Amino acid sequence: MKILQLGKFFPIRGGVEKVAYDLMTGLSELGVQCDMMCAFAKGGTKVISLNENANLIGCRTLVKVAATMISPAMILQLRKRCREYDVIHVHHPDPMACLALYLSGYKGKVVLHWHSDIEKQKNLLRLYKPFQDWLVKRANVIVGTTPAYLSASPFLTTVQDKLYCLPIGVEPVLPSVEGAARIRAAYPGKKIVFSLGRLVAYKGFRYLIEAARYLCDDWVVLIGGEGPLEGTLRKSIQAWGLEDKVKLLGRIPSEDLFAYYGACTLFCLSSVQKTEAFGIVQIEAMSCGKPVVATRIPGSGVSWVNEHGVSGLNVAPKNAKKLAEKIMEIGDDETKYTAYCQGAELRYSNMFTKEKMIHNIQEIYRKLWTRH
Repeated sequence: MKILQLGKFFPIRGGVEKVAYDLMTGLSELGVQCDMMCAFAKGGTKVISLNENANLIGCRTLVKVAATMISPAMILQLRKRCREYDVIHVHHPDPMACLALYLSGYKGKVVLHWHSDIEKQKNLLRLYKPFQDWLVKRANVIVGTTPAYLSASPFLTTVQDKLYCLPIGVEPVLPSVEGAARIRAAYPGKKIVFSLGRLVAYKGFRYLIEAARYLCDDWVVLIGGEGPLEGTLRKSIQAWGLEDKVKLLGRIPSEDLFAYYGACTLFCLSSVQKTEAFGIVQIEAMSCGKPVVATRIPGSGVSWVNEHGVSGLNVAPKNAKKLAEKIMEIGDDETKYTAYCQGAELRYSNMFTKEKMIHNIQEIYRKLWTRH
């Protein structure tokens, strides 16, 4: 088989494009021919050879509109190349990839990777809905990251026979002892809550900051990431007098990121909307044995990823006091804390390794390939 991962953009900025890239690299390293076609954030159309079994086909972008890269070059490139592939694996939501597939004339097998519903861009969805309906119907197989999200999506209710669960898998986070010790030394005597993500509304950081008001003084909250709400969040920190208990770290360089996972006592995912469908940061934290406090977002898979009472605890979204209570419930009891650390690492190794994700997608491809 020759596979094409189709959709999103490069360089990698979020979970969808990371999954597509990891599938390409993981499959190609096992000898499977697997390319990836996406929009380039900058520069013209070109092909980058990653290894003997994988090419990154980057397409020139004209403009970015409503979080979508507008790339007519993707349409042209896919029409030109689509017949080379036995399976096209298209990543949703990405209206540009869907349009390119629609106009390509491709007749082969299609895997639709349903990462999330379109939640924020309601006007875009009205225009895109006919193409989305076509894509759902056209797909031979639809994979989703959690059973909770697949069963809750209103767009997939009529195609339950096509659905497969494919949990995201990542390489383990391996923090250096020295790097973690350096961060802990900057906050002596403190237990550290770490959180990471774009500073946007659906991440719910305002509630994590408010939660710090209820945490004992031996806790500090570290939030990594950039975004449009940075100024607003800083004002909240100042208004509540939390300058010593909450730190906005900005963008954390990739070479330092693992150290923060290693230094923290636990990880918190405070998201409040279904836009947060999975939360890759949770499994990154679990991979180095860190418990998670997350939110039970209706229709999302976040609280399925973080198994309540095993890898951590889940609370209702937008409840700062409950976030604080569960953070302290895990971190202030040494026996409980040890059990949650062990549970987090075990859940990662059982469910969310990159090797498991690659093995599972190979099985899905094989079953699809044997159908007539």
